[in-house]
Amino acid sequence: MTAQIVVSDAGVRFSLDRQQRPATPTLARIRRRCTTIWGLRGLSFTIEPGAGVGLMGANGVGKTTLLRLLAGVFVPDEGRIAVRGRIGSLLSVDGGLMAPLTGRENAMLLGALAGLSRERMRAALPALADRSGLGRALDRPVSTYSQGMRARLGFAVIEQTDPQVLLLDEVHEALDEDFRHELAARAAEIRGRGGIVVAAGHDHRELARLCDRALVLEREGVRWCEDVEHAWQPQSEDSEPSGGPVARRAGRGRWAGARR
Repeated sequence: MTAQIVVSDAGVRFSLDRQQRPATPTLARIRRRCTTIWGLRGLSFTIEPGAGVGLMGANGVGKTTLLRLLAGVFVPDEGRIAVRGRIGSLLSVDGGLMAPLTGRENAMLLGALAGLSRERMRAALPALADRSGLGRALDRPVSTYSQGMRARLGFAVIEQTDPQVLLLDEVHEALDEDFRHELAARAAEIRGRGGIVVAAGHDHRELARLCDRALVLEREGVRWCEDVEHAWQPQSEDSEPSGGPVARRAGRGRWAGARR
């Protein structure tokens, strides 16, 4: 089965209390003095099989929020998101890791969270130790790991799920050069068999290794661009976005739709 992502007029909102702290919907109803803000709204686009899409834009425009929506961590408050294909997501270097536990124990935990059986993860541990490059460090506490080592462990576990849709949130930027090449090769393999790679980050050269086009998120709207390395440049309020064509521009503060 080939992968596909369809986002139709999707939006997600957050509730903040008087101290600007996140509040659950239940607390928001009880306190009644919470403020509602939209993290994303009116976002529409389609990603077809074989695509590699780099999410770009300034801090705070919603790249992480969008990835969490695609991964199913967030549920849209309006609109619809349909992701076809098995999802493998690495949205944080420390995501799901327990610092006091060893790399081996964390691998078992992450595998369980990904829906893999204990038997399968135990059988995969030798290959995982080799694939991650951690070797004997797999039996050391994760609290002793560097950011790059944690990212390697997380990605090695994700590989065991054989993802058809790979979602990455800046974690590739913590990797060393050798493992970045391996990640780029794996991303190309996923795309070559009809999968999809969506990666967010600020290192555009690294995104260009993984992706063949960019989806640029701006406060005025979104646009597609084929030049990944130079797709996004900071814009003044009075300037027009540079790069690729603007897709159905919307009013300020609302997302335009884009379809590729």
